Amino acid sequence: MTTKIPTTVITGFLGAGKTTLVRHMLAHAPKGKRIALIINEFGDLGVDKDILAGCGDETCREEDMVELSNGCICCTVADEFIPTMQALLAREDKFDHIVIETSGLALPQPLIRAFNWPEIKAQVTIDGVVTVADAAALAEGRFASDEAAVDAQRRQDEMLDHETPLGELFEDQLSAADMIVINKTDLVDPTMLDVVEANIRAELRPGVGVIRAANGHVDITALLGMGMSSEDDIANRPSHHELEHGGETHEHDDFDSFSLTLPSIQDKDHLLATIERTIKAHDVLRLKGFAAVPGAAARLAIQAVGPRVTAYFDRPWKPGEPKVTSLVVIGEQPLDRAAITASLEQAAA
Repeated sequence: MTTKIPTTVITGFLGAGKTTLVRHMLAHAPKGKRIALIINEFGDLGVDKDILAGCGDETCREEDMVELSNGCICCTVADEFIPTMQALLAREDKFDHIVIETSGLALPQPLIRAFNWPEIKAQVTIDGVVTVADAAALAEGRFASDEAAVDAQRRQDEMLDHETPLGELFEDQLSAADMIVINKTDLVDPTMLDVVEANIRAELRPGVGVIRAANGHVDITALLGMGMSSEDDIANRPSHHELEHGGETHEHDDFDSFSLTLPSIQDKDHLLATIERTIKAHDVLRLKGFAAVPGAAARLAIQAVGPRVTAYFDRPWKPGEPKVTSLVVIGEQPLDRAAITASLEQAAA
Protein backbone atom coordinates (compact mmCIF):
# COMPACT_ATOMS: atom_id res chain seq x y z
CA MET A 1 0.00 0.00 0.00
CA THR A 2 1.39 3.37 -1.04
CA THR A 3 1.72 5.94 1.73
CA LYS A 4 0.11 9.21 0.77
CA ILE A 5 2.21 12.38 0.81
CA PRO A 6 0.86 14.75 3.50
CA THR A 7 0.03 18.27 2.36
CA THR A 8 -0.39 21.37 4.50
CA VAL A 9 -2.61 24.13 3.12
CA ILE A 10 -1.81 27.61 4.45
CA THR A 11 -4.62 30.10 3.99
CA GLY A 12 -5.53 33.45 5.49
CA PHE A 13 -6.47 36.98 4.60
CA LEU A 14 -4.24 39.42 2.76
CA GLY A 15 -1.19 40.32 4.82
CA ALA A 16 -1.95 38.03 7.74
CA GLY A 17 1.58 36.61 7.61
CA LYS A 18 1.27 33.42 5.53
CA THR A 19 4.61 33.85 3.76
CA THR A 20 6.38 34.64 7.03
CA LEU A 21 4.90 31.49 8.56
CA VAL A 22 5.93 29.33 5.60
CA ARG A 23 9.46 30.76 5.72
CA HIS A 24 9.65 29.84 9.41
CA MET A 25 8.36 26.33 8.65
CA LEU A 26 10.97 25.74 5.97
CA ALA A 27 13.79 27.10 8.13
CA HIS A 28 12.87 24.85 11.07
CA ALA A 29 11.76 21.66 9.34
CA PRO A 30 13.58 18.50 10.46
CA LYS A 31 16.87 17.96 8.65
CA GLY A 32 16.52 15.69 5.68
CA LYS A 33 12.78 16.30 5.31
CA ARG A 34 12.10 17.10 1.66
CA ILE A 35 9.33 19.66 1.15
CA ALA A 36 7.71 20.88 -2.07
CA LEU A 37 6.12 24.32 -2.02
CA ILE A 38 3.27 25.60 -4.19
CA ILE A 39 2.76 29.37 -4.01
CA ASN A 40 -0.36 31.05 -5.38
CA GLU A 41 0.26 34.73 -6.14
CA PHE A 42 -2.42 37.37 -6.64
CA GLY A 43 -0.96 39.87 -9.07
CA ASP A 44 1.77 39.42 -11.65
CA LEU A 45 4.91 39.93 -9.57
CA GLY A 46 6.35 36.85 -7.87
CA VAL A 47 7.13 38.46 -4.53
CA ASP A 48 6.38 35.54 -2.22
CA LYS A 49 8.56 33.08 -4.12
CA ASP A 50 11.48 35.48 -3.99
CA ILE A 51 11.06 35.90 -0.24
CA LEU A 52 11.02 32.14 0.30
CA ALA A 53 13.68 31.09 -2.21
CA GLY A 54 16.70 29.60 -0.52
CA CYS A 55 15.40 29.90 3.03
CA GLY A 56 15.00 26.16 3.39
CA ASP A 57 18.30 25.13 1.78
CA GLU A 58 18.12 21.37 1.24
CA THR A 59 14.66 21.22 2.87
CA CYS A 60 12.98 23.07 0.03
CA ARG A 61 15.24 23.87 -2.89
CA GLU A 62 14.34 26.62 -5.32
CA GLU A 63 13.52 24.04 -7.99
CA ASP A 64 11.01 22.50 -5.55
CA MET A 65 9.02 25.74 -5.45
CA VAL A 66 6.18 26.11 -7.95
CA GLU A 67 4.43 29.43 -8.48
CA LEU A 68 0.86 29.66 -9.76
CA SER A 69 0.41 33.28 -10.82
CA ASN A 70 -2.32 33.05 -13.46
CA GLY A 71 -5.20 33.44 -11.05
CA CYS A 72 -6.51 32.44 -7.66
CA ILE A 73 -5.86 28.77 -6.96
CA CYS A 74 -9.50 28.06 -6.12
CA CYS A 75 -10.54 29.31 -9.58
CA THR A 76 -7.88 27.38 -11.51
CA VAL A 77 -8.07 23.95 -9.89
CA ALA A 78 -8.53 22.04 -13.11
CA ASP A 79 -6.35 24.19 -15.33
CA GLU A 80 -3.35 24.75 -13.06
CA PHE A 81 -3.46 23.05 -9.67
CA ILE A 82 -4.17 19.49 -10.75
CA PRO A 83 -1.49 19.49 -13.51
CA THR A 84 0.99 21.05 -11.08
CA MET A 85 0.35 18.35 -8.50
CA GLN A 86 0.63 15.64 -11.14
CA ALA A 87 3.99 17.04 -12.27
CA LEU A 88 5.30 17.06 -8.69
CA LEU A 89 4.10 13.53 -8.06
CA ALA A 90 5.74 12.31 -11.27
CA ARG A 91 9.22 13.31 -10.13
CA GLU A 92 11.64 10.51 -9.40
CA ASP A 93 12.93 12.20 -6.24
CA LYS A 94 9.87 12.01 -4.04
CA PHE A 95 8.82 14.59 -1.43
CA ASP A 96 8.13 13.95 2.22
CA HIS A 97 5.64 16.80 2.49
CA ILE A 98 3.93 19.42 0.32
CA VAL A 99 3.06 22.93 1.51
CA ILE A 100 0.56 25.09 -0.39
CA GLU A 101 0.43 28.82 0.33
CA THR A 102 -2.82 30.11 -1.12
CA SER A 103 -3.54 33.61 -2.32
CA GLY A 104 -5.00 35.88 0.33
CA LEU A 105 -8.14 35.92 -1.81
CA ALA A 106 -8.54 32.15 -2.11
CA LEU A 107 -11.59 30.29 -0.90
CA PRO A 108 -10.18 27.11 0.69
CA GLN A 109 -13.10 24.76 0.01
CA PRO A 110 -12.60 24.28 -3.76
CA LEU A 111 -8.93 23.50 -3.14
CA ILE A 112 -9.78 20.98 -0.42
CA ARG A 113 -12.25 19.28 -2.76
CA ALA A 114 -9.55 19.01 -5.41
CA PHE A 115 -7.75 16.46 -3.26
CA ASN A 116 -10.60 14.07 -4.01
CA TRP A 117 -9.89 14.23 -7.75
CA PRO A 118 -8.88 10.76 -9.00
CA GLU A 119 -5.68 12.15 -10.52
CA ILE A 120 -4.18 12.87 -7.09
CA LYS A 121 -6.34 11.28 -4.36
CA ALA A 122 -4.40 8.01 -4.34
CA GLN A 123 -1.08 9.76 -3.75
CA VAL A 124 -1.68 12.81 -1.52
CA THR A 125 -3.81 13.80 1.45
CA ILE A 126 -4.34 17.05 3.33
CA ASP A 127 -2.43 16.81 6.60
CA GLY A 128 -4.15 19.96 7.80
CA VAL A 129 -5.55 23.33 6.77
CA VAL A 130 -3.90 26.21 8.64
CA THR A 131 -5.57 29.62 8.60
CA VAL A 132 -3.45 32.61 9.60
CA ALA A 133 -5.37 35.48 11.19
CA ASP A 134 -4.09 39.04 11.65
CA ALA A 135 -4.62 39.84 15.33
CA ALA A 136 -3.83 43.53 14.85
CA ALA A 137 -6.37 43.96 12.05
CA LEU A 138 -9.06 42.10 13.96
CA ALA A 139 -8.37 44.16 17.07
CA GLU A 140 -9.09 47.26 14.97
CA GLY A 141 -12.52 45.86 14.14
CA ARG A 142 -11.78 45.50 10.45
CA PHE A 143 -14.07 42.48 10.22
CA ALA A 144 -16.04 42.45 13.46
CA SER A 145 -17.48 45.93 12.95
CA ASP A 146 -18.55 45.13 9.40
CA GLU A 147 -20.22 41.91 10.46
CA ALA A 148 -22.09 43.66 13.27
CA ALA A 149 -23.41 46.23 10.82
CA VAL A 150 -24.57 43.52 8.45
CA ASP A 151 -26.26 41.62 11.30
CA ALA A 152 -28.14 44.78 12.23
CA GLN A 153 -29.21 45.31 8.61
CA ARG A 154 -30.31 41.68 8.36
CA ARG A 155 -32.58 42.06 11.38
CA GLN A 156 -34.16 45.19 9.91
CA ASP A 157 -34.55 44.22 6.27
CA GLU A 158 -34.04 40.87 4.57
CA MET A 159 -33.29 42.69 1.31
CA LEU A 160 -29.93 43.59 2.89
CA ASP A 161 -29.08 39.99 3.77
CA HIS A 162 -25.50 39.97 2.53
CA GLU A 163 -21.97 40.38 3.86
CA THR A 164 -19.00 42.34 2.66
CA PRO A 165 -16.67 40.33 0.41
CA LEU A 166 -13.86 40.56 2.96
CA GLY A 167 -16.03 39.31 5.81
CA GLU A 168 -17.36 36.45 3.70
CA LEU A 169 -13.87 35.41 2.69
CA PHE A 170 -12.60 35.45 6.27
CA GLU A 171 -15.59 33.37 7.39
CA ASP A 172 -14.82 30.72 4.77
CA GLN A 173 -11.17 30.57 5.77
CA LEU A 174 -12.12 30.00 9.41
CA SER A 175 -14.68 27.38 8.43
CA ALA A 176 -12.12 25.35 6.46
CA ALA A 177 -9.37 25.37 9.10
CA ASP A 178 -7.98 22.57 11.23
CA MET A 179 -5.67 25.02 12.99
CA ILE A 180 -5.87 28.79 13.47
CA VAL A 181 -2.65 30.77 13.91
CA ILE A 182 -3.44 34.14 15.46
CA ASN A 183 -0.45 36.07 14.20
CA LYS A 184 0.97 39.53 15.03
CA THR A 185 0.07 39.13 18.71
CA ASP A 186 2.95 41.44 19.60
CA LEU A 187 0.94 44.33 18.13
CA VAL A 188 -2.09 43.82 20.38
CA ASP A 189 -2.45 44.33 24.12
CA PRO A 190 -3.29 41.14 26.12
CA THR A 191 -6.87 42.12 26.97
CA MET A 192 -7.79 42.86 23.36
CA LEU A 193 -5.97 39.71 22.23
CA ASP A 194 -8.24 37.65 24.48
CA VAL A 195 -11.24 39.31 22.84
CA VAL A 196 -9.89 38.58 19.36
CA GLU A 197 -9.31 34.93 20.22
CA ALA A 198 -12.75 34.57 21.80
CA ASN A 199 -14.39 36.03 18.68
CA ILE A 200 -12.50 33.62 16.44
CA ARG A 201 -13.29 30.59 18.61
CA ALA A 202 -16.98 31.46 18.45
CA GLU A 203 -16.85 30.92 14.66
CA LEU A 204 -15.03 27.57 14.70
CA ARG A 205 -16.39 24.06 14.61
CA PRO A 206 -15.47 21.79 17.54
CA GLY A 207 -11.92 20.45 17.57
CA VAL A 208 -10.17 23.24 15.65
CA GLY A 209 -6.93 24.25 17.37
CA VAL A 210 -5.95 27.86 18.06
CA ILE A 211 -2.38 29.02 18.72
CA ARG A 212 -0.88 32.48 19.05
CA ALA A 213 2.21 33.71 17.22
CA ALA A 214 4.34 36.77 16.57
CA ASN A 215 6.17 37.08 13.24
CA GLY A 216 4.94 33.63 12.25
CA HIS A 217 7.10 31.91 14.88
CA VAL A 218 5.25 28.69 15.67
CA ASP A 219 6.52 25.32 16.83
CA ILE A 220 6.20 23.47 13.53
CA THR A 221 5.36 20.22 15.30
CA ALA A 222 1.97 21.88 15.85
CA LEU A 223 1.55 22.40 12.09
CA LEU A 224 3.07 19.29 10.51
CA GLY A 225 1.81 15.81 11.24
CA MET A 226 -1.80 16.67 12.11
CA GLY A 227 -3.07 13.75 10.00
CA MET A 228 -6.50 15.30 9.44
CA SER A 229 -7.30 14.00 5.91
CA SER A 230 -9.29 17.20 5.53
CA GLU A 231 -10.55 16.27 2.06
CA ASP A 232 -12.62 13.49 3.65
CA ASP A 233 -14.30 15.99 5.97
CA ILE A 234 -15.36 18.65 3.45
CA ALA A 235 -19.04 18.35 4.43
CA ASN A 236 -18.19 19.79 7.85
CA ARG A 237 -16.39 22.79 6.32
CA PRO A 238 -19.25 24.68 4.67
CA SER A 239 -18.49 27.59 2.37
CA HIS A 240 -20.64 30.64 2.97
CA HIS A 241 -19.89 31.77 -0.57
CA GLU A 242 -21.03 28.53 -2.19
CA LEU A 243 -24.19 28.38 -0.07
CA GLU A 244 -24.98 31.98 -0.93
CA HIS A 245 -24.28 31.68 -4.64
CA GLY A 246 -25.38 28.14 -5.40
CA GLY A 247 -21.90 26.75 -5.93
CA GLU A 248 -21.02 29.16 -8.73
CA THR A 249 -17.36 29.83 -9.43
CA HIS A 250 -16.37 33.25 -8.12
CA GLU A 251 -14.37 35.67 -10.20
CA HIS A 252 -12.95 37.98 -7.52
CA ASP A 253 -14.78 40.90 -9.10
CA ASP A 254 -14.43 42.78 -5.82
CA PHE A 255 -10.62 42.85 -5.93
CA ASP A 256 -8.10 44.47 -8.20
CA SER A 257 -4.32 44.40 -8.39
CA PHE A 258 -1.52 45.81 -10.51
CA SER A 259 2.24 46.10 -10.40
CA LEU A 260 4.61 48.95 -11.18
CA THR A 261 8.34 49.50 -11.41
CA LEU A 262 10.36 52.52 -10.33
CA PRO A 263 13.83 52.72 -11.92
CA SER A 264 15.24 54.53 -8.88
CA ILE A 265 14.16 56.04 -5.57
CA GLN A 266 15.46 58.90 -3.45
CA ASP A 267 16.04 56.93 -0.24
CA LYS A 268 14.44 54.32 2.02
CA ASP A 269 12.65 56.68 4.41
CA HIS A 270 11.17 58.76 1.60
CA LEU A 271 9.93 55.62 -0.17
CA LEU A 272 8.26 54.19 2.93
CA ALA A 273 6.66 57.54 3.76
CA THR A 274 5.36 57.78 0.19
CA ILE A 275 3.92 54.27 0.40
CA GLU A 276 2.21 55.02 3.72
CA ARG A 277 0.74 58.24 2.36
CA THR A 278 -0.48 56.50 -0.81
CA ILE A 279 -2.14 53.69 1.11
CA LYS A 280 -4.06 56.10 3.32
CA ALA A 281 -5.13 58.30 0.40
CA HIS A 282 -6.36 55.47 -1.84
CA ASP A 283 -7.64 52.77 0.56
CA VAL A 284 -5.06 50.22 -0.57
CA LEU A 285 -5.54 46.91 1.26
CA ARG A 286 -2.14 45.43 0.60
CA LEU A 287 1.17 46.45 -0.94
CA LYS A 288 4.27 44.31 -1.27
CA GLY A 289 7.45 44.18 -3.27
CA PHE A 290 11.16 45.00 -3.34
CA ALA A 291 13.13 48.22 -3.52
CA ALA A 292 16.59 49.20 -4.71
CA VAL A 293 17.90 51.64 -2.11
CA PRO A 294 20.72 53.92 -3.30
CA GLY A 295 24.03 52.82 -1.80
CA ALA A 296 22.63 49.56 -0.38
CA ALA A 297 24.10 46.24 -1.50
CA ALA A 298 20.97 44.34 -0.45
CA ARG A 299 17.39 44.31 -1.66
CA LEU A 300 14.74 45.94 0.55
CA ALA A 301 11.64 43.75 1.03
CA ILE A 302 8.46 45.72 1.68
CA GLN A 303 5.22 44.46 3.20
CA ALA A 304 2.27 46.75 3.88
CA VAL A 305 -1.12 45.79 5.33
CA GLY A 306 -3.54 48.63 5.71
CA PRO A 307 -1.67 51.53 7.32
CA ARG A 308 1.20 49.37 8.64
CA VAL A 309 4.34 49.34 6.50
CA THR A 310 7.32 47.11 7.33
CA ALA A 311 10.60 46.76 5.48
CA TYR A 312 13.83 44.80 5.85
CA PHE A 313 16.86 43.94 3.73
CA ASP A 314 16.30 40.31 2.83
CA ARG A 315 19.31 39.40 0.65
CA PRO A 316 22.13 40.87 -1.46
CA TRP A 317 21.40 41.71 -5.08
CA LYS A 318 22.42 38.91 -7.43
CA PRO A 319 25.05 39.61 -10.10
CA GLY A 320 23.34 41.02 -13.17
CA GLU A 321 19.98 41.37 -11.41
CA PRO A 322 18.19 44.61 -12.37
CA LYS A 323 18.28 46.97 -9.38
CA VAL A 324 14.80 48.43 -9.63
CA THR A 325 11.91 48.96 -7.25
CA SER A 326 8.98 46.65 -8.06
CA LEU A 327 5.68 46.83 -6.17
CA VAL A 328 2.31 45.04 -6.26
CA VAL A 329 -0.79 46.97 -5.16
CA ILE A 330 -3.96 45.10 -4.10
CA GLY A 331 -7.30 46.60 -3.17
CA GLU A 332 -11.03 46.52 -3.71
CA GLN A 333 -12.33 47.53 -7.10
CA PRO A 334 -11.99 49.95 -8.64
CA LEU A 335 -8.41 50.91 -7.88
CA ASP A 336 -7.45 54.27 -9.32
CA ARG A 337 -4.30 52.92 -10.94
CA ALA A 338 -3.23 56.19 -12.50
CA ALA A 339 -3.53 58.14 -9.25
CA ILE A 340 -1.85 55.44 -7.16
CA THR A 341 0.99 55.12 -9.66
CA ALA A 342 1.47 58.90 -9.75
CA SER A 343 1.55 58.98 -5.96
CA LEU A 344 4.11 56.20 -5.67
CA GLU A 345 6.24 57.74 -8.41
CA GLN A 346 6.86 60.67 -6.03
CA ALA A 347 9.38 58.37 -4.35
CA ALA A 348 11.47 58.27 -7.52
CA ALA A 349 14.77 60.10 -7.59
